[in-house]
Formats: sequence, C-alpha cells, structure tokens
Amino acid sequence: MGKSRARRFRRAPRAPAGPAPQRDGDRGPEEEAAAELLEKLQHPSAEVREYACASISKLLQQKHVIPAFVQRDVVRCLGPLLMDHSLAVRETAAGALRNLSACGGFDVCDDMVTNDIMTPLVALLKECSTGLDANQLSPKKCRGTNKNYIEDIANEAINLLWNICECNNTALYIFNKEGCLEAVLHYMKKFATNVDLAISVANCLQAVTEDNPDLLSSFNASAQQILETVMMCSESTMKHILLRTLIAGTIWNIKDTIPPGSLGSTVNAILKIFSESLAIDAGETIIHMNEAEKNRLKLAVEAETEENMSDTAENCVLSEDENMEEIPKGKLRRENDVSDLLPSDKWELKEVTALLTAQQTALEIIVNMCCSEDPSDDEWEELSSSDESDLFMENSYNEGSGLLLSPLCLSDEVNSAFLNNLIPKKILEKTAFPNSVAVDICMHNPSWKPLIKKLNAVQCRALTCLQSILLVSDVDCLGGASALQSLAQHLSQLIFSKTELPTDTEFLEAVTSALRALLQTMASKNISQCMTPEQLLALCEAGIQSSNASVRVNVVSILGISGSVLAKGQDTAETLKMIGKFLLEVAMKESSLVVAGEALDALFDVFADGKEAEKAALQIKLLPTLKEFQPVFRMRMRKEGKGQYSTDQLCVLDNVKMNLRRFIAYQETLGKTPT
Repeated sequence: MGKSRARRFRRAPRAPAGPAPQRDGDRGPEEEAAAELLEKLQHPSAEVREYACASISKLLQQKHVIPAFVQRDVVRCLGPLLMDHSLAVRETAAGALRNLSACGGFDVCDDMVTNDIMTPLVALLKECSTGLDANQLSPKKCRGTNKNYIEDIANEAINLLWNICECNNTALYIFNKEGCLEAVLHYMKKFATNVDLAISVANCLQAVTEDNPDLLSSFNASAQQILETVMMCSESTMKHILLRTLIAGTIWNIKDTIPPGSLGSTVNAILKIFSESLAIDAGETIIHMNEAEKNRLKLAVEAETEENMSDTAENCVLSEDENMEEIPKGKLRRENDVSDLLPSDKWELKEVTALLTAQQTALEIIVNMCCSEDPSDDEWEELSSSDESDLFMENSYNEGSGLLLSPLCLSDEVNSAFLNNLIPKKILEKTAFPNSVAVDICMHNPSWKPLIKKLNAVQCRALTCLQSILLVSDVDCLGGASALQSLAQHLSQLIFSKTELPTDTEFLEAVTSALRALLQTMASKNISQCMTPEQLLALCEAGIQSSNASVRVNVVSILGISGSVLAKGQDTAETLKMIGKFLLEVAMKESSLVVAGEALDALFDVFADGKEAEKAALQIKLLPTLKEFQPVFRMRMRKEGKGQYSTDQLCVLDNVKMNLRRFIAYQETLGKTPT
C-alpha cells in the first residue's frame, strides 16, 4: 500500500447485471405477452413473424420483462429465425436478440451461448458476408431511398456478436474457431458507404481482440491492410472520428502482429488519431449541433407549410395517367405530420454522441497503453524517427498549466518517452468540468439529456489518464515543479470550487486517484504541496463517507502522503495530531480491511520520523493505541480475509500486519512508551 497503481480499462459490458429472478405465482401481464408473442414466431406468415420479432425486441428493452421471455426459451425460439427465408424476419429477430444480450447482462449472455445461439449467428454472419457484394435491396422504399437488408441484418448480427463475445469466453472461443474474423472484416470494406455498419464492426473487433492471443495469427497482411485503410480515411464527420478511434484501439490490441520496422509509424498514426479526437471541444460541438438541429427543424416546418398551402391552392389530384398510386387519406395525414417528415436518425445528436464516445475510448486506450509492457529501446528509437512525430511538436507548451509537450524519445526512459507523445495539454483540458452552457442545453432537451452522463464520463476518463501519466512519467517530462504545482491547484479547484464537496462516486474516485498520484510524485521530489491541511482534512472527511472503497483508500493515502511531508517541517505537531486521530479512527472503525490497512500504512508514513511527528504521537497516544489494536487487526484478517479479498489484497494486508509489528517495535526502541 502507500503507492497507487495505474488502472487498466476493460471494455465494460453495457448491462452489468443479469435480470432479477422471477417470483413464482400466477401469470402476470409480462408472462401473457411473452407466451402470445413467442407463439406467433411459429406462424406461417412472414409478416406475423416479423411483427412478433419487432414486438419482442421492443419489450426486451425493459429489464423487468426479460425473465418472462428467458423462462420460455426465447433464445431457442428466436435463434432459428436468424436463418428465416424472409430477410425482414431475419433483421427483426437479430434485433430482438441484440436487445436481449444488451439489456440482459452476463447471465443472459451465458444463457444465450448455452442455448447455442452462436450456431445460427455464425451461419448468418457468413451468409451475409457472402451476399454483401450482391447488394440485395428490399423492394420497398423508405423516403425515396432503397433499404439494403443485407447490410442492415449484418449490423444487427454484428452488434449481437459484440455483446455476447464481450460477456462470454465460450463465444470468444467459437469466434476464433469458426474463423469469424474474415467475415467480420469483409463488412468493414463497406465503411465508405455505411459508416454505421463499420462502427459496429469496429466495436466488435476491439472487443474480440482484447486479451485474445489465439486470434492474433488470423491477422495476416490482408487483414491489417483493411484496418490501415480505414484508419487512414480522411472523412471529418464525428462518426468517422469514432470509427478511426475504434480501429486504432484494435490495432493497438494486435500490435504484437506488426513487424518491428513498422511499429513506430503505426503507433504514431494511432496517437495522431487520438490527438485529433481529443482536440475537439465537445461543449462547443454540442452548442453548435443543437443550433443546427433547431434550424433544420425550423426549415422542415416551413417547407411543410409551403407544401400544404400549394396543395390546397392547386387542389392537386393524383391520377393514373401520372403513373402514381392513389394514397389513402389516412396515410396522407400521417405523412403530413411534422414528426414524420423529420429525419428519424437525429443526425446532430448522433454526431455529438459519436464524438464523446470517441474521446472516452481514446482516453481509455491511452490508460491501457500506460499499463502495457515496455517495448524495446530499438522500437522506440525507430518510433521517434518517424516523420509523423513532428505533429506532436505543435503547441509544445501549455501556458495555462506549464505542461511541456515534448517529442517522442526526448526522455531516456521508455515510458516517459511514450507518454510525452500523448499531448498532455489535451488530456488536461478534458479534466475540466463540462461547458455549463452545453450542460444546460442538454438538461432542457430530453433527447440530449443522456449526453450529460457522457460528458462526465469523458472528464473522469481524462482524470484517470492523468493519473496514469503521473505514475509513469519523469518530473522533468511533466514540466518540472512549477507545472506540478499548477496541476495541484487545478485539481484542488475541481474538488473545492463548489460550496459542497463532490459526491459523485465515479468523479470522486477519478479525481482522488489523480491527486494521490500527483502528491506522490511531488513528495518524492520534495516539491512543496499547495493544498492546505484544512482542505486535505475536509476532502478526507467527505471521501471517507463514500460507499466506494477505492475513494476511501485514496483519501487515506492522500492524508498519509501529505502528513509525511508535514512531519519534516516546523510547528506542524497540531496538524499531525489531527491527521493521526483521523487515521487511527479509520483503521479501527473501517468496515473494509483494505481501507483499514491503508490507514495503518499512512500512519507508518506520517509518524516514521521527525521531532514534530514524535511530539504528536505522544499526545495522541499512538503507540499504546496501536498495541491494543494489533491483535484486533490480526483477528479480523483471520476471520474476514479468506473469501472476501483477492490474493493480491491479502498479500498487501500481510505486509501491513508485518509492518505494524515492526512499527510498534521501532516506536518502543525510541522509548516512546508512556510512563
């Protein structure tokens, strides 16, 4: 304990928990609906089957309905329809299974694999891949454009595959064994004309390539060429930025397949994409796109009004001579409704969503890069010589924070050299609170309101990214002492800028983790810290109430780091007394052994040495208190340790137990036992 570790992001499943168990009893409305719709899946009419699939798909978005369908073998009922002779049925069946996998969570995905959903899914994916170039179109038209059923079915199937492989290792094994990569990559070739399908494929690829060494041999030169082509596309829409970011993440996952001579230019290309994504101001984009949406809707209403006035004046009659079918009056009224005339895809909202997803993804991959194994020095020398490294010389000094933005390999240390190329300025900018105007826009627009959560997620990922950079970078590479002090002030403002301390668990964990890493770095280099003891205690008193154990560990560690620095100063005994009392109380009353162990570790650091520390230790009766607590801590470890904590945590706790014994012995040799 005492030192924080870099966090590695795994792609989080979109539904972290399985459905609640269904209680026994009479059939409720959900059971009745499930039974009726599942029966209709066997109907000889394709239209009835399509209707049933679409209805099931809509219902499965409600988690409380899922158990009723699972109990009636919805997977075995829908699975065969993936190969139905009707393309419309295939699409709606795949969509229903996609919703089931996304909303059901781990347990439902496991159940889907157990019920052999992968057999028809793999068959569908391969058949669609074969028929992709045939460009099979529906005879129906939607607003004058042809619907491509093959690509739409593939999109639903790819999303289903993504969800299942992300949650179930057996599905991932089948993906490898059945050679699904070739079919999936074939879909990616449509990126120029169907970016939505390409994004689904990229999401799936990033999921199946993460920690999957058995798949690496399938990425031959042809496969890598497909990914490289997509990554180098020049389209500037937010969706294309997201697509490039996801592909960059996939290439990072398969970096072991890249020849050493090409690795440098590849990594530089990845960093260029992340730089492009993070350079965009999401708040300003929201403001701009929201205004664009308002203008589009206004023009649509005006155009509809003019069209209606024209129709009334001319009393236009559709005739057979004009080769047009008569439109039923009911349909005409429905099509003249304003909401029906507006594009259904809300492209402005989708563009902003794509941007925020790209930024979050880029930051998560950067964090994972910081946690990866170090490449060889030769690889980094080759990387630094790439022409693309000139990109990162732009804006090489951030006047606001003092963080230097150095070219790759300026530092002798490999990790520092790597991190210098990640544009710390752009990462730091993302740690600020979201644009208040943009947040206000989202708050007052129901369809835009979910963006607030995404804005906050980007901020938290940026803080975690900052933590990783602090843990592996050299102080000089970070801009020196003044830059770190400015960064400390920035983090303090994030915490104390409002009248009340933040309570959001995700933000609190991210900001305290970054602050902990920063204070560690500053303390190791004897750089004076900017937070006052009052601020530190206020933060710790608020943080220790958090339900998140990581937050509690962070604030305890922060107090230990700051206390150890204060112990070296003059006239700090009173402050050390407050810190000591706080840490003792945490150690003795904390429900989590991990947090209690961190509090003990912090006490060892604070009272390890120094006249002020010795004075404060005597006044709070540190030694007798710890001697009395020692058997209690041992007993808790024996009773609570096994089964509740990981092997790594138990090893750390064993070290704390040993250090507690040594610390007591050390204090006794100093003659600190009270008389």
